[in-house]
Amino acid sequence: LSHAALPIAGLMSDKTADEIAAEIESLKVACRDCGVMLNEPFIQMAFLSLPVIPTLKLTSLGLYDVNKFIFTHSELTA
Repeated sequence: LSHAALPIAGLMSDKTADEIAAEIESLKVACRDCGVMLNEPFIQMAFLSLPVIPTLKLTSLGLYDVNKFIFTHSELTA
């Protein structure tokens, strides 16, 4: 599919802005090819872990439903 390495603490790249922008665009194309219909899928995914956003949280243990206080099934279906 595609990838963009973030070797600095898993948060930053040591590449130029133009290089990483091209890699991110390639990731977006790969997402669209897989059926993702979001314009900015990685921005939306990043917000899942924020504690100030209600309902669902992405944790190291999986997707957590804050309202039900349970982990949900987070499997990808075609």
